[in-house]
Amino acid sequence: MPHIVIIGAGFAGLTAIREIRKHDRDVDITLVAPRKALHYLPGVIWIPSGLRRREDLVVPLDAFLRRMNVRFHQAHVTGLADGGRRVLTDDGELANDAVLIASGGRFIRKLPGIEHAITPCEGIAAGEQIRDRLRALTGGTIAVGFAGNPQEPSAMRGGPMFEFLFGIDRQLRREGRRGHFEMVFFSPADKPGNRLGPRAVTGLLDEMAKRDIATHLGHKMKGLEADRVTTEGGSFHADLILFQPGMTGNTWFDATDLPRSPGGLVSADGHCRVAGFERVYVAGDSGSFPGPDWMPKQAHMADLQAEAAARNILAELNSEPATATFRTELMCIVDSLDSGMLVARSERHNIVLPSSRIFHWMKRGFEHAYLRRYR
Repeated sequence: MPHIVIIGAGFAGLTAIREIRKHDRDVDITLVAPRKALHYLPGVIWIPSGLRRREDLVVPLDAFLRRMNVRFHQAHVTGLADGGRRVLTDDGELANDAVLIASGGRFIRKLPGIEHAITPCEGIAAGEQIRDRLRALTGGTIAVGFAGNPQEPSAMRGGPMFEFLFGIDRQLRREGRRGHFEMVFFSPADKPGNRLGPRAVTGLLDEMAKRDIATHLGHKMKGLEADRVTTEGGSFHADLILFQPGMTGNTWFDATDLPRSPGGLVSADGHCRVAGFERVYVAGDSGSFPGPDWMPKQAHMADLQAEAAARNILAELNSEPATATFRTELMCIVDSLDSGMLVARSERHNIVLPSSRIFHWMKRGFEHAYLRRYR
């Protein structure tokens, strides 16, 4: 029986398992990851306010893996050998007939002084750190910003930073403390959120103006200090800094001869195949794919790529043409704790709907439905 190894227990890896089992109940699957749990990172935006706790966002995968008949190998991947036919880990090797790389990306932490900032999308612990810092502050300036990978336009996570910005503003207003704080949004981009579309940029900047959030835009970052953000356009004081740098590939990629994009991700074609490798595929944040420069690094896109990769892996194992492709689609609700703005973008359409409580509840409903698959 063919053996498929899936690297990573995030959105792409778990979606690939479901897609494979939809079409083949018998093929052997091994999931390799450092932990046997899904961390639902989109929900981290609600940790500072107390709307979500760690236990709400960590889903043990034991039951799901039993239902899917998947073996779990708890380890960190360290490399590939024999053209991908052996996955190397810090707890042994995994021989395989096909492999899917879905191990996510890595944030670029080269900015001088970045240790003084909290990087929200690094995980649940970051959300808890923001919560605790906000509780301890009695006033001051909160700076929220993000940057990208200059060599990889799609390798950024800007959307969550708008959500932290608006969510913290709303939280402080609820607590009757907003008047004690200044808030500043900063980015090297002069049109932050441009990948969401021009109308979204206008909507986001208008929302900042309405909430009395200052902006510092269009200046290259120079560094961070414990109480200061410095750019080529000047510097400003900050008592709490939330900063999301651009993304690049996992460090274990360096121990392989996988083809890499200029930004450090694994290069793939429109079928999620890794060039020059047989039955090696990539999905989600680990990969660099052909498509428009606004192609998002988000869970929805990872799911679409994983579905295509899974179908193509099964096709190749059955000696059939691997022709499945993924559509490029951005779908998000920019939440602000009790309301949200809906943004949808495809190669033909760009829809932006103004903030509404309905969209906030839609986002919560989606989270509930998505996690039910794994609980």
